[in-house]
Formats: sequence, C-alpha cells, structure tokens
Amino acid sequence: MTAGLGLDALPGLDALRDALEGIIPSVIATLDADGMPNISYLSHVHYVDAGHVALSNQFFSKTAANVRRTGRATVMVVDARTGDQFLLDLVFVGARTTGEVFERIAVHLEVMSAAQGMGEVMRLRAVDLYRVEAVTRVVAAEPLETPPPRPQAPDHLAVAARLAALMAAEPDADRLLDLTLDRLVADLGMGNLVAAVPDETGGLLTTIASRGYPQFGVGSEVALGEGVIGVAALRRRVLRIADMRRGQRYVAAVRGAMDRPPVAGIPFPSLAQPQCQLAVPMIAQGRLVGVLFAESAESFAFGHAEEAVLSIVAATLALALDRAEAERGEAPAAEAPDPAPAGRRPIRLRYFPRDGSIFIDGDYLIRGVPGRLLHHFVTAYLATGRQDFTNREIRRDAALRLPDFKDNLETRLILLRRRLDEKPGPITLTRPARGAIRLDYAGQPEIEVVVAE
Repeated sequence: MTAGLGLDALPGLDALRDALEGIIPSVIATLDADGMPNISYLSHVHYVDAGHVALSNQFFSKTAANVRRTGRATVMVVDARTGDQFLLDLVFVGARTTGEVFERIAVHLEVMSAAQGMGEVMRLRAVDLYRVEAVTRVVAAEPLETPPPRPQAPDHLAVAARLAALMAAEPDADRLLDLTLDRLVADLGMGNLVAAVPDETGGLLTTIASRGYPQFGVGSEVALGEGVIGVAALRRRVLRIADMRRGQRYVAAVRGAMDRPPVAGIPFPSLAQPQCQLAVPMIAQGRLVGVLFAESAESFAFGHAEEAVLSIVAATLALALDRAEAERGEAPAAEAPDPAPAGRRPIRLRYFPRDGSIFIDGDYLIRGVPGRLLHHFVTAYLATGRQDFTNREIRRDAALRLPDFKDNLETRLILLRRRLDEKPGPITLTRPARGAIRLDYAGQPEIEVVVAE
C-alpha cells in the first residue's frame, strides 16, 4: 500500500511514540473485495509494545469488514510537535474485549468522550490488535519548520531509583509526602503537583498536599470519576493527556469538575489553562491509597518517561503510606495537665455530627473523620485538660466511626494537621513521638454541637 511515495525506512515504533499520542487524528486505509480503497479517520493509535499497536474498533464497519477479509491495513500517524508523518503497515492479530490493553484504551476513551457528552456513544466495544510489519517516514515535499529543541532530559531511571531510596528511608508519613513532592519538583521540574487520598466513603478524593499553586487546597475534594484525577482513581489506571488543545470542550469539562462550587469554600488546586495532565493512582495490595496528579501549562510536558517515573513513585508512596497505617507500638499518652486557666481568648468551634464538619471562629476547617477527630480531641480537653493521645486508643474508640478495614488514620491526621496549619493558630497538632498526637491551644476552646433537623 505504500509503493510510489517518498519514504524512508525506520527501525520500529519506539522512535515515534510521540506520533502515537493521538493529538492529530490518524488515517486508516483498507481495501475491499474489489480492490477499492476505503479511508477513515481514527482518533488514536495506541502503542502496545515495540512490535504492536491497537486501534479502538468503534464505528468503522467498512474498515472492520475489509480488515477481516484481507488481514491488513495501513495507518498514517502524525507527530504533533514536529509535523513528521509516518506510515504503519499493519497485520491484523485479533480483537480484544478484555485484558490490559482493552482496559487502558477504554479508560482513555472514557475521559475524553464523557466530557463531550458522548460517554455512551463512545463506549469502547473492542480493540483490534495489529502487528507492525513496517514503519516508514513520509518525506515532506517542502521542509518543515524545525521545532525548538527540547531541554536536556534528566536520567529518569536514576531519578526514580534515587527518589525510591529516599522514600524507603523516611519513616514518617507526613514528611514522606513533602519529600516526594519536593523531589519531583526539583528532579523532574514538575511544577504543579497534587497528592489526594480517598475519603472514608470511597466516593471522593481529598487533597492532602500540593505544590505550585497559590493556595495548597488541603481538604479540597473532587469526586471519583470527575476529571483526569477522578477517572484515574475510579478506574485505577494511569491517565496522561499530552496536549489538551485537541479538545477545548474537554478542558472546559475538566475545569468544571475542579472549579464547581467547592465543598465549604476550599477550591481544588488547578491551573487556569492546563495543556498537559498526568494522574497516577497509588495502589497497595489492591487497595486505592491515593492519586498523584501533575499538570502543566505547556503541551507535551510529560511523556512516557515521566509517566514511568511517576508510576514508580506512586507505587512506592502507596506501600509506604500503607505501612504507616499498620498497627504498631505506640507511645504512652502523657499525663493530663491541669485544666486551662480562665481569661484566655475564646476559640469558638461549631461541630456537625451528621457529616463530621467542623468550623473554627466561623471558618470551615474540615469534615469527615478528621472533623470527628478534632471534636474528640477538643471534647477531651474541655473535660479533663488532656492534650495528648495515641493512635492505638483512637483506633479503639467506636465513637469516631473509623472504617473497619484500613482506617487510614495516619492520612486523616495529616489532613487535620495541615488544615490547622493553614489557619495560623489557634489550634495546632503535633506528633511528638511515633504513634503520639498532641493538641495545643492558643486560647480557650468552646464547642457548639449542631444537630441538623
């Protein structure tokens, strides 16, 4: 099918993975029984390995019939950054309706199509797997403008190895989060990062740390299934969108998911006009621990190498956070001090038992398990003057309604501490020893329990 064109032979797919991002639609050509060509556009040619690609089989009844008859097709792909065009001579291997390749393509199609109101129409039915028999470059009739050179890339394998070693050596989950995000910024230049964890309902992701935004957004929430980060969490699949210019409606939908009226006034950290996004779920022993999310205002900011590094880091972080939740020896609680003296300025708290929401001096702080934890700590302080607690006793307190399995107490305490830190004073939470918690008060707390009718 490629005879007569100005072509240069290429060794394989690895040299042109940027052309397989689907930013510029590809073209597929097949022949019918009479030798008549059939040409169709397709959204994406998915890289499988150095010798295979997969095409989503959505609407191409004529193409599919031709392929089933001849077993062959030719596809043209375009590198959106350089304008280079390549022809792939393909041999049909078979259709897939399950498995790793199918699931990966289905998730990518889901996040792109649902935002355009075509979730059901575009739902993946099958993928066709092809062996790549030849790869050739189409020689341009006129020289193309040479794109600016890319900055020299770091040694991604060395970065991943070094960061994994640092993470493995850090025993404190709170410091581990900061270490991870700081090294990703310094070593890979990922200037906008979010780490989010599922709440106790399993239906929301809550921001626990971020970098590169005017406000940290700790405690902000996004629903599973919304935006790139929500779909990655729901499907437990890595999602990378290299260039969002292809679908501005998609960008608007992602922004809508993150910029909708925020829960109790905490906006989700996000760029005004992201062009590249990468979300990697953190999975430990089959359990979703959280999501690492990176975005950039520059197209093509994250490629396959950055995706691989973030996947390694996410897996390491998931195991470390999971380990932090394990039952362990706890420091004994300190003796309760005398009740606080009168005359200090009041710290007014309002607590809503229905969802664990808590407000300090009229401002929303947090809800769910972290809110119930703070209510527990303050109530104990008002009753006895007690300021010190342990993880073990908290896990045994049924009134806090911690989830039965993997309560994620450590991440809930991190959320609570960071939200308190964002409101300078009047309450601070510190971890004086492993398994120990201390609350300090710059005033005299007063708590009002509000029972919704």
